Amino acid sequence: MAKFPSCVVKVVVIIILVCFPSTTLSRKLLLSSPPSEASPPKPHNNIVNDEDNNPKEKTDLKQFDKITKYIRSGVNSVATLETGGEQFGKKGYYIKPTVFSNVKDDMLIAQDEIFGPVQSILKFKDLDEVVRRANNSRYGLAAGVFSQNIDTANTLVRALRVGTVWINCFDTFDATIPFGGYKMSGQGREKGEYGLMNYLQVKTVATILKNPAWL
Repeated sequence: MAKFPSCVVKVVVIIILVCFPSTTLSRKLLLSSPPSEASPPKPHNNIVNDEDNNPKEKTDLKQFDKITKYIRSGVNSVATLETGGEQFGKKGYYIKPTVFSNVKDDMLIAQDEIFGPVQSILKFKDLDEVVRRANNSRYGLAAGVFSQNIDTANTLVRALRVGTVWINCFDTFDATIPFGGYKMSGQGREKGEYGLMNYLQVKTVATILKNPAWL
């Protein structure tokens, strides 16, 4: 079993970085054909087949095709498909959770927002490298930092250009916690006091007071 270092960093929609010892990284390519010949999953017929009268099915099929395009891109980029990459079930547009390892920063699956069950695993050596690579993105929604070292966590909290940083947890939300991203991951914030700012305007009033009491 692989032994994980004390620091594991997962940055959502920026880049997913997982710290693995290079000598223990498992290489299990779950493909029946070479990567260059691999084909994405093909959707089966849904319960409702009349796509012209079913906008929901059109939306599902469009997203299914988008996710499978990214899976194909990952395979063709010679990333290692550890698991998944196939359709789940015989009805609907479900895709098995998919994990790629040996992913490089310039691969499409590491650069774009997929919005599907696809995770990319990238190796790193130190925190400076993590910060540099994670911030080298046009997105900046959220990040998760897992570490037993509070100094490591605090360093990443300050350095990562993202709207939310979760420490030793992930996807933790509350109505009082502002949520939003940097760069192309959105403007403004939802929830909390900051969520009201989009609906407010600041007005400045200046007037001359005669004999003000504090003079």
